[in-house]
Amino acid sequence: MSVAYTTDEAATAEIQRRDVDVRWLTCTAQYEDQEGKAGTVASVDCRGETADGRDITVKGKVARAVDGACVRGDLAADVGAKQLFRVSGLGDCESATPSPVAPSGSDRPGGRPTVTVTVTVTKTVDGGGDGGGGGGGKK
Repeated sequence: MSVAYTTDEAATAEIQRRDVDVRWLTCTAQYEDQEGKAGTVASVDCRGETADGRDITVKGKVARAVDGACVRGDLAADVGAKQLFRVSGLGDCESATPSPVAPSGSDRPGGRPTVTVTVTVTKTVDGGGDGGGGGGGKK
């Protein structure tokens, strides 16, 4: 799994945990050239929309990731014109040991990092009707 996917999943969960209904969120990640610095860092940029039409942005740098579970770094989320959070980690960072961010293909000689794009769409399903219960006519 990718940094973009994990950031998308973890950011969506955190935004919704803070009582914001996410309609959709899409994230990209670009690996930075560290030139002699220890570790690889990915810049993430997420864009989305709430159910009531407000813009969502999540931006930051990710230094460590656990596939699908957690990202660590410096991430900030804005909903509308207000910052919703700024955190150093998203997701369940306690249950697994994060690994350094590794660009796709970095384990192959001559491999080049890639940009990854993910999209999360949430839908609310309305059961419709009168809330069930059956019966209900006059006798």
